Amino acid sequence: MSVFDKVKDKAEQLAGEAKEKLGRATGNEDLENSGKADQLHGEAKEAGHDLRDKAAGAVHDAKDRLRGDH
Repeated sequence: MSVFDKVKDKAEQLAGEAKEKLGRATGNEDLENSGKADQLHGEAKEAGHDLRDKAAGAVHDAKDRLRGDH
């Protein structure tokens, strides 16, 4: 995952956390729920990027083993 993607995902999670806290503090359930959703969306994107990177690494390792590059 690129550093930019990681920063974007974390920023989305932090913004969601702030929205959730603001919603809770003001009694605004819609804002609180929106913040929770933003956090989950950021976490899901981060997990997807991590999975993609692990798969790419596994493919690279397999190619190296087939070539005998260990």
